[in-house]
Amino acid sequence: MTVKEIFDSMDYGPAPETAAEALAWLVDQGDRFGHFIDGAFTEPGDGFVSRNPATGETLATLTQATQSDVDAAVTAARKAQPKWEKLGGHGRARHLYALARLLQKHARLFAVLETLDNGKPIRESRDIDVPLAQRHFYYHAGMAQLMDTELPDHAPLGVCGQIIPWNFPLLMLAWKVAPALAMGNTVVLKPAEYTSLTALLFADICRQAGLPRGVVNIVTGDGNVGDIIVRHPGIDKIAFTGSTQVGRKIRIATAGSGKSLTLELGGKSPYIVFDDADLDSAVEGLVDAIWFNQGQVCCAGSRLLVQEGIADRFHAKLRTRMGNLRMGDPLDKCIDVGAIVDPVQLQTITDMVDGNTDGETFRVNAQMPAQGCFYPPTLITGLEPSHRLMQEEIFGPVLVSTTFRTPADAVQIANNTRYGLAATVWTENVNLALDIAPKLAAGVVWVNATNLFDAAAGFGGIRESGFGREGGWEGLRAYTRPVGKSKPLPPVLPYEGDGTGEGLDRTPKLYIGGKQARPDGGYSQPVYGKTGKLLGHVPIASRKDIRNAVEAARGASGWAKSTAHMRAQILYYIGENLSARADEFAARIDAMMGGKQGRKEVDTAISRLFSAAAWADKYDGAVKSVPIRGVAMAMNEPVGVIGALCPDESPLLGLVSVMAPAIAMGNRVVLAASQAFPLSATDFYQVLDTSDVPGGVVNILTGPHADLAPTLASHMDIDAVWSFSSSDLSASIEQASAGNLKRTWANNGMARDWTTDNSRDFLQAATEIKTIWVPYGEG
Repeated sequence: MTVKEIFDSMDYGPAPETAAEALAWLVDQGDRFGHFIDGAFTEPGDGFVSRNPATGETLATLTQATQSDVDAAVTAARKAQPKWEKLGGHGRARHLYALARLLQKHARLFAVLETLDNGKPIRESRDIDVPLAQRHFYYHAGMAQLMDTELPDHAPLGVCGQIIPWNFPLLMLAWKVAPALAMGNTVVLKPAEYTSLTALLFADICRQAGLPRGVVNIVTGDGNVGDIIVRHPGIDKIAFTGSTQVGRKIRIATAGSGKSLTLELGGKSPYIVFDDADLDSAVEGLVDAIWFNQGQVCCAGSRLLVQEGIADRFHAKLRTRMGNLRMGDPLDKCIDVGAIVDPVQLQTITDMVDGNTDGETFRVNAQMPAQGCFYPPTLITGLEPSHRLMQEEIFGPVLVSTTFRTPADAVQIANNTRYGLAATVWTENVNLALDIAPKLAAGVVWVNATNLFDAAAGFGGIRESGFGREGGWEGLRAYTRPVGKSKPLPPVLPYEGDGTGEGLDRTPKLYIGGKQARPDGGYSQPVYGKTGKLLGHVPIASRKDIRNAVEAARGASGWAKSTAHMRAQILYYIGENLSARADEFAARIDAMMGGKQGRKEVDTAISRLFSAAAWADKYDGAVKSVPIRGVAMAMNEPVGVIGALCPDESPLLGLVSVMAPAIAMGNRVVLAASQAFPLSATDFYQVLDTSDVPGGVVNILTGPHADLAPTLASHMDIDAVWSFSSSDLSASIEQASAGNLKRTWANNGMARDWTTDNSRDFLQAATEIKTIWVPYGEG
């Protein structure tokens, strides 16, 4: 037999991995598990079984948590938190390091148990999931060590409720638990119902590491347990990874509770292949993008966009490569595609694909295992961008495809989705890659690569893919709060009078699109000074006025593309023009509010404008130190259109403090002026008119905050809503924001010191971090 004949006939494997040690560990636990609360496992109770999706065999019986179980876990976490915080950064770092080392020592056990419970190929569990989990604990051990010096003005939030999905059970645990513990929080974690076993093994190594009792608590069960955690009054933060549908429910459930919230949700990520790409490499990347973990990945490159001139050739190469994918026992190290996690998920995938009659469907003609939850790798070509399968998450090994002609077409089609988690760009033209990447509506962009993750590089989405980041400094800050306590903010009520005024009436208007505009409803309200003197009338804005303001803000999108230097110059110019009219503005504030605080407020507002101008070209991104030959660039991008309810108690300074950092970062704003003292805002638009501010960048409305807030929060073309109103509208804003899962920043009825320059807080809220991965070199 010749060498050629040997290679032509040679088959892969099998190369089975033994499950003996993992099964022995389950037997040692009695094949039944309670919860892990206050450093010990509880007695097993009534519950449900965990099955191997590749065989249908029962692995263990788990306990369904009750309200009392969650109460006990929260109580244990609350009791442990102060001591864990006082342990200090170095003390916490030692424990995180111990957990990382134990994850290494038991790496094979974790990998095999993960594959048995989840159905993913052992190569993925062994080479990706477990090493990344170890990396997160090592990385955050370092973060804990640095907290005292690098974040001295930050404190832990308290008790964190964490709910993780079934597609990456151990890795998602690491993403959540490591940063929370590093910053001094304690946790109550609920793993997915289908895949709880590696979380329980992690609980076991928490005991081995000597982690103080109550720092990590794990409760098992279905979605009802997650709901109990979300609504529990003893929890300070909710971190959730899962479906957009559930994320929306969590946003509504936590509205007005004061709980911190981060959501990492679904996606329909574009995988863009240009005609100059290395097609063979792009095909291999696509295998990782969509058939990694059987396509059960929130950032899977499930939407293939190919340039027309190479589409037929690329699809042909892809079909050939698909034919070589190996399906079967996930414990076989030669297997590429394992089992779908559960029959319910398998049926969902089957129904979505079988219900489609459009395009051309190609399924791998592989021999399917006789038992277990398996679905063949599938490609559907020729779909319109608006097609249901191009828009909805299938969450399985199914790739849908369409074509584009020009780079502009590619961006338009890629962004034609309600999601915004990740995107991939394949091209040999670095100029094209770096032109396209910032234009894509995604929290992560991979260039000539896919599914790159690291603890140092933030991961997370925009739009209906959620908000917040996992990893890096940006992920860490989500588990902290500023040091100190805020005071309740009493409602600031307007003064009343008898309607008597003097002098010639000057009628302020709304400020929309760079022009003064009469209110659509035709109503105005009087503004009285402290002495009861009528100072004037201001318009009462309506839903239509908000609509017009948002349209004007959307039309000013060029502001985001302008240089930071230019934005800085305009902010300086606003400060200069306000300074020229300082006496007039000071007198207006004194007349509205009484007293002699006006001049100080004006001077501080001018300083705040200069601070924003200074930061405009200095609030930099970062290059992350990731373990690849390449860079991961964390780029600050504007959020988009921000609706803000300005403070009542500081009518000019509050408005400027909200507006200036937002527009410095390239956002456009729709501002609801102080309800009690609105005349400073209606005077201020005259300053904007003389300061070269493009029309639509700043829009100013007046009227009752309670009427304006729900419309701003529910508007689908607003990307974020901030509220510093003395009327506590946090609950209504957060609830209404769930429609498109926009970011919110509400004061929850607590006061803020507007005389202190907290520009960094506003700059952080005014930016989204996009992580762009760019490999370089040959090795």
